Amino acid sequence: MKSGLRDAGAARVGQSGLDIVLVAGEASGDLLGAELIDGLRRIYPEARFSGVGGPATQASGLEAWYPADCLAVMGLAEVVRHLPKLLNVRRDVRARTLKLQPAVFIGIDAPDFNLGLERKLKQAGIATVHYVSPSVWAWRESRAAKIGRSADLVLCLFPMEPEIYRRHGVDARFVGHPLADRFSMEPDQAVARETFSLSTEGPVLAILPGSRLGEISRLGADFIATTRVLRKSIPELVVLAPMANAACRRAFEAMLEDGDQGSIRVIDGDAHTAMIAADAVLLASGTAALEALLAKRPMVVAYRLSNLTYRIVKLFGLMKVDHYSLPNFLSQSPIVPELMQGDCRPEALAAALLPALRQRRIDPMLLAEYQRIHQSLRGDAKHDAAAAIAELIESQRS
Repeated sequence: MKSGLRDAGAARVGQSGLDIVLVAGEASGDLLGAELIDGLRRIYPEARFSGVGGPATQASGLEAWYPADCLAVMGLAEVVRHLPKLLNVRRDVRARTLKLQPAVFIGIDAPDFNLGLERKLKQAGIATVHYVSPSVWAWRESRAAKIGRSADLVLCLFPMEPEIYRRHGVDARFVGHPLADRFSMEPDQAVARETFSLSTEGPVLAILPGSRLGEISRLGADFIATTRVLRKSIPELVVLAPMANAACRRAFEAMLEDGDQGSIRVIDGDAHTAMIAADAVLLASGTAALEALLAKRPMVVAYRLSNLTYRIVKLFGLMKVDHYSLPNFLSQSPIVPELMQGDCRPEALAAALLPALRQRRIDPMLLAEYQRIHQSLRGDAKHDAAAAIAELIESQRS
């Protein structure tokens, strides 16, 4: 069915354009959305795309009702502050979608925003897809059934997720993680260093304090302070600090002191290359940890929630896993250090990073585990996700 839709879908239905509404939250969702649009255009060349998206989806032809960064809010306390605006955006997107009556609505990530919207649209008879499963393996498996009430189809990035949904009667497909296809199994550090005109000999650290302003405000100063501690032991250390966007760069640079200017190079984007160029990576827990794994680099994962969010999580026991970071969860063992909340201190972060920076080569056993996980995540996300959505569209037509 999938291959037939890929090859013959355009000939069968492509000549009659159809509307597809897509809501992509944040930079990662924007990239997924752009690739999905490209995949769907192979099946439906005349399709019209509209909704919420960033530069990548807009470049692929999305008519953006709102920019993707309007959804970039994280943490319970942070969401509460932005709730009126988010609710207004969601009401407007819902009204526009109901008026348009698209062939399908696709919510990419941003579950706090998208799942409620999907539920209302599904109740109104519009086919709904949720792309990027929320972490049901970490935050109560029973959520899978609730997600099924919102989405006709869930597209999963991790191979263990569809079985969880099947136990709750929800149609879910593993389509592969697109990041696994973007990274080579053996990334070339020398080539990456040439990109930044770096010597192949000197020690390099990449620091990624997050892609949201809230994360920068909570982690940026400690990450910078960590580099100062490290320079006491490794004076020649070069630090690459890729920033997700201009706002994050401004916030991060405001934290730098005169003594940091010579050793910390703030760069716009290019996080993947920066990780590959580095001997070790210090990063905020999240997708960046998976990226560092795929880049085959030793890492230290750090995170700090707002005090209110952390107290709520602890009080209600919302976390159901022993590991916070994706590498440790996917390995089901503590292969990378995690320093969370009160443990996220410059001295502790520096101590955890120092061995990798001194050794300057990844441990062979860690590398083998990285490669095993990398292989397990590979698929053909761009085409498999589009084919699964096309199946849903065609089932609604028949």
